[in-house]
Amino acid sequence: MNWDQHIRQFQNYLRLERSLSDNSVEAYVHDVVKLKQFVELSNLKISPLQTEPAHLQDFLEYIHELGMTPHTQARVISGLKAFYKYLLFDDLIDKDPTSLLEGPKLGRKLPDTLSYEEIVKLLEGIDHSTPEGMRNRAMLEVLYSSGLRVSELTDLRLTNVYEDVGFLRVVGKGNKERLVPIGKDALKYLRIYREEVRVHINTAEGHQNYVFLNRRGKKLSRVMIFTIIKNLVKKVGLKKNVSPHTFRHSFATHLIEGGADLRAVQDMLGHESITTTEIYTHLDRDYLRQVIQEFHPRS
Repeated sequence: MNWDQHIRQFQNYLRLERSLSDNSVEAYVHDVVKLKQFVELSNLKISPLQTEPAHLQDFLEYIHELGMTPHTQARVISGLKAFYKYLLFDDLIDKDPTSLLEGPKLGRKLPDTLSYEEIVKLLEGIDHSTPEGMRNRAMLEVLYSSGLRVSELTDLRLTNVYEDVGFLRVVGKGNKERLVPIGKDALKYLRIYREEVRVHINTAEGHQNYVFLNRRGKKLSRVMIFTIIKNLVKKVGLKKNVSPHTFRHSFATHLIEGGADLRAVQDMLGHESITTTEIYTHLDRDYLRQVIQEFHPRS
């Protein structure tokens, strides 16, 4: 069996047995394809079942020389480990060649955030006179109000908006569901969009239940949301690199700065581990400095 066949079966395993999202499956498969390409470029006559730790070490040196960042290298290693664990699980190999594979040392990068004033500047910079503008206002209000991932926003269903109790039912990574509060402003703009814009759109077959639609009546793509935000940032003259994830980071940071419980924020973000959420506690340095100056006896 060649590389392509093993990769195809690995893809089916991730989708059917591990129930990973399409984005996660694509990322894992892409990492294994990189290894396959390296094997072909190096004229190595080996199948995945014949891979040795030395081959993988050479591959890591190769992607390092290509200029891949440590974080990208670490993600590639994670994909390879998943692939060879699958081969081991299926009894196709009896030893995991990635078991001693070490990734690059990673520093913890603080995520980019927007201040509340910058969030307001972006929201108020949207042109409400157009149907797309009203949709975009509702969309970004929801993004900031509930801290959704961009894929969770594009997949949001009308039947998962519980307006009466102020909650959204969100399907996150690994098809795990969670309930997330949604603020009054976001609900207001969402209601306006649904009642004044969305009702006039001819919805495409299979897209009737998605909240946010394009002009053709289909759900918005991730790329489209990135483009909308990029254009808005340029329009209001904000000198920051802003993406949909920036709204999620800002949501979490503003909650932590306001004194929210870390566990509550973890649940709202859908983080598996509390350590993923703890990164937000390092952001408000000015506040921490102020606390030290005001309350520490030796300041």
